[in-house]
Amino acid sequence: MFDVLSNRTYRNLFLAQVVALMGTGLATVALGLLAYDLAGENAALVLGTIFTIKMIAYVGLAPIASAMADRVNRRALLVVLDLIRASVVLCLPFATTLWQVYGLIFVLQAASAAFTPTFQATIPDVLPDEERYTKALSLSRLAFDLENILSPTLAALLLTIASYSSLFLGTTLGFLISALMVMAVRLPDPKPAAPRGFYERTTLGIRIYLATPRLRGLLGLNLAVSSAGAMVLVNSVVLVRSQLGLAESALAWTMFAFGLGSMMAAIALPRILHVTPERPLMIGGAGLMATTLLGLSFVIATWGLSWTALLIGWAMIGLGYSSVLTPSGRLLARSAHAEDRPAIFAAQFALSHACWLLTYPLSGWLLTMFGTGTALMILAVLALIGILAAVRVWPADDPIEVAHTHENLPLDHPHLKGHRRHTHALVIDDAHPQWGSHF
Repeated sequence: MFDVLSNRTYRNLFLAQVVALMGTGLATVALGLLAYDLAGENAALVLGTIFTIKMIAYVGLAPIASAMADRVNRRALLVVLDLIRASVVLCLPFATTLWQVYGLIFVLQAASAAFTPTFQATIPDVLPDEERYTKALSLSRLAFDLENILSPTLAALLLTIASYSSLFLGTTLGFLISALMVMAVRLPDPKPAAPRGFYERTTLGIRIYLATPRLRGLLGLNLAVSSAGAMVLVNSVVLVRSQLGLAESALAWTMFAFGLGSMMAAIALPRILHVTPERPLMIGGAGLMATTLLGLSFVIATWGLSWTALLIGWAMIGLGYSSVLTPSGRLLARSAHAEDRPAIFAAQFALSHACWLLTYPLSGWLLTMFGTGTALMILAVLALIGILAAVRVWPADDPIEVAHTHENLPLDHPHLKGHRRHTHALVIDDAHPQWGSHF
């Protein structure tokens, strides 16, 4: 898995991702504690609002940023966005009211809405071989998991000697180092796409996404991921600090458990994907998350909440979480031409976060109004709905190459080469406007 780091460009991008994620992890812990300081037992509602603002920025701005991204230099864009994020986070320790926090979070996430899809779409251009790209996806997932493990650990250590406000400084430093790492390499520019109007470029990725069966299935699994993930990210601070009465450092160790489970899956996935197709693996991971939510609700109803049960549950959710998200990049790269990859990654970014836009505020509201057991139960049902939708719309037989006939193109069209019926890897484009065997 680590041999892909021999590619200097990818190595720099990976290290940039690691340090930025480490800083983001510190900010996640700090935001939870800031919300608790400002709102007390209503912290789950505050965090739900913060994450809702984040999702609004992601859903609304990612497709627009994608439509503009292929008009500018990728490296310059990524560096500027890192600097914007560093500046905003530097202001967060000085926020004293909720509206100030909300405003800063929107600017921060607007920059991330442009940064993340552009960064993700660059990797398959740097590593065009699918096997090496798969390893890169696992390393990327591993980076997220190390963030969930090392950042809370580092946060726990820092909180023993300083206030949580100092964690925001670590986030700023992470974004600055990320910018330096990106500046040190030359990134491949996106392949020129066909000339399109702004509206068509803005909606291209979503149209490809929703016309591709495997990606419609991925959207259902995104709902399962967001249902379980929102329970972890929004409600952990209330469960640990208010219901269990544990110290601030316990919140960091609770997030550590989630990251540990996710990291275990990421390490194992490159070998598993050699012998197991993405569909059963990803559906199984989503099922594990839903089952864990149901199991925890039963444990709490029977014996009450304990830290041990919470740690085990969060680790199992992390395992399923990574099993869904890590292979998703392969599905996206497989489902679009190279010139359309920024658009398809932006579509995944926007549509997956539309699911989070639902589950973030819902999870905080459910916990606050109805208690932990009810929140777990309802989020589990929502995850199961997403799984059932994925099973229905994503065919078990999902071939890459599809034999098809063109009636929509003249026989002398360059794509046909004199034959209306042919076989190749099918992706949605101008010559193949919908999924099927006849056009």
